[in-house]
Amino acid sequence: MSFPLLTATAALPALGAVATAAVPAARRTAAKWLALVVSLATLALAITVLVRFDPDGSRYQLTESHAWIKDFGVRYELGVDGIAVALIALTAVLIPFIILAGWHDADPLETGSRRWRPTQGFFALILAVEAMVIISFEATDVFLFYIFFEAMLIPMYFLIGGFGDRAHEHGEETAATQRSYAAVKFLLYNLAGGLIMLAAVIGLYVVAGNFSLTEIAEARASGSLHMATSTERWLFLGFFFAFAVKAPLWPLHTWLPNAMQESTAPVAVLITAVVDKVGTFAMLRFCLQLFPEASKWATPVILVLAVISIVYGALLAVGQRDIKRLVAYASISHFGFIIMGIFAMTGQGQSGATLYMVNHGISTAALMLVAGFLISRRGSRLIADYGGVQKVAPVLAGTFLIGGLATLSLPGLAPFVSEFLVLVGTFTRYPVIGVIATFGIVLAALYTLVLYQRTMTGPVKPEVSAMPDLRVRELVVVAPLIVLLIFLGVYPKPVTDIVNPAVKQTMSDVQKKDPKPEVEAAK
Repeated sequence: MSFPLLTATAALPALGAVATAAVPAARRTAAKWLALVVSLATLALAITVLVRFDPDGSRYQLTESHAWIKDFGVRYELGVDGIAVALIALTAVLIPFIILAGWHDADPLETGSRRWRPTQGFFALILAVEAMVIISFEATDVFLFYIFFEAMLIPMYFLIGGFGDRAHEHGEETAATQRSYAAVKFLLYNLAGGLIMLAAVIGLYVVAGNFSLTEIAEARASGSLHMATSTERWLFLGFFFAFAVKAPLWPLHTWLPNAMQESTAPVAVLITAVVDKVGTFAMLRFCLQLFPEASKWATPVILVLAVISIVYGALLAVGQRDIKRLVAYASISHFGFIIMGIFAMTGQGQSGATLYMVNHGISTAALMLVAGFLISRRGSRLIADYGGVQKVAPVLAGTFLIGGLATLSLPGLAPFVSEFLVLVGTFTRYPVIGVIATFGIVLAALYTLVLYQRTMTGPVKPEVSAMPDLRVRELVVVAPLIVLLIFLGVYPKPVTDIVNPAVKQTMSDVQKKDPKPEVEAAK
């Protein structure tokens, strides 16, 4: 029997979470180091998955399949395609940086009355989320996926509500109330989506007789499984609704700004750079593969919602006074690009969307973590409380600028390639949608450069005059992310080579081919 590599990649952070939580309260530093070592070991396993994956091989590789609940046709089935491998690698890369960035975020305060949960709990919850996200990317049994898709809400609820941001302008009592509100709103929105999806999962079982993604897809392709048009559309809507909440897509997005505002910066990165990717990934894996005809039927409406998300998110980002809320609305805009690329039903659009998931994770992590370092020094999230930071902390300002330029998709940085592919792929089939979406790029330049100007340039405010520059631990967090942004901006081929074969399979599932260019290239 071969080594269950996919199980090990998800099980290691789960076991690490239990071990971290069990560390005695008096040994907080030991718990931090244990969590960091476990995250690095998980990264090593993820790299092994990446190395062993053959882009030109079968669609799902490193598969595992075991009977679980025989009476209901539920199996423990795992397998990865190129899209899943890329996102597992992204998750495993980001978690060590999230842990390092949050090294002191759950430390008890020496003064003040606020009580914090044990430090061990903070890092244990991060590892638990990592485990659930990874197995969600690996699951090829619909019921198995659903369990972890929902289960990850529990640790995220406690990370938002129990370990919120310490920087708050209205005092501890108001801060605690707003953290609780944000955590409950996050939970209720996602639970509502999950319950609707559960009904769709049950409906799928009634129609197909099992939960195996590969078996159902093969039966659909061979014609041995037929779904009535109305049935397929209702099932698609049940799945898509849950994924659109998680993504998040307008108008189901309103939980995200509150959750990111009230979370610590590392937890905000965990939400938008890691957890939310499960939603867009599932659109590719489940919606398009299980319900191809319904996906094509819903495409016009989804594209309209996606382009609204792009413009709406960017417009609201322009008007924000809070740094974290600005990044949250910018992410809503970026997720609009990802969803638009998925449902453009072109190879370039879907390749760009998958690459965008990876690049958005890295760029948002870089910008938000540097913003977190900035906020922790000043004790305020308000943009108006800053000014002249680049004169007293030039390295911090420089990394903040690079993260911001990546967010606006500056050529030479990673997000540019993915955004360009999404726009080209959309324009070839839906030119009006593609043209409207380009306004999101203009607005991104506006909110990013205005944010930098107001916080980093101008006269030095007295409150930031003694602000220290980035420390060694903080540089260790930020520098690799900056390197990745530049490397993938100049040379995205390592990622595209992995994801493109999976994208071709998805295009085949929905029986779509790329539109032919109106003018043939010269030979």
